Amino acid sequence: MRLYGGQVPLIAEEILRVLVRSGDLEVADENVPEVEVDIQSVLKEYIRMDRELTSKARDEASRSGVSMMRIKRQLAKEKSFEVGEDAMGYIIDQLIETFLHSHHVEEVFSEDHDLRKRIRPILKRHMAVDEELDREVRDKIKNLEEGSKTWEQEYQKVMGSVKRNKGLE
Repeated sequence: MRLYGGQVPLIAEEILRVLVRSGDLEVADENVPEVEVDIQSVLKEYIRMDRELTSKARDEASRSGVSMMRIKRQLAKEKSFEVGEDAMGYIIDQLIETFLHSHHVEEVFSEDHDLRKRIRPILKRHMAVDEELDREVRDKIKNLEEGSKTWEQEYQKVMGSVKRNKGLE
């Protein structure tokens, strides 16, 4: 599961719309754009930090020969950051903290667990786009033998093209 920068405005708008309609948050109409920006900032910061950790882990893995994911998890732990399956919970916690401290949110009426129940499916749906992309790319290169060097190169090329066409990166 992965969060793409191109999805951030859409996710922010949907989260806010759902929370306001359900009565979890009270936001004055004139503050809606500001709260969306608050949500976007949380999501963008997550993406930035994830990329930074990935880059550091990749560099360290190339020097040490240790698994990149193992190094990334260690770096994340040092920064009290979550990756992988725990990422969604981390992002939701950050969003809730933002709602509680934002000057643009008039009132938070719901308990944290209720907010989590509403936010989780939205994030899950948008973060599952990786699986859809993988299926689409595999369909486009099904004539090549999977695992071959040509397949790997074509996979990366087609994946980049599909992401650009969908506005994900």
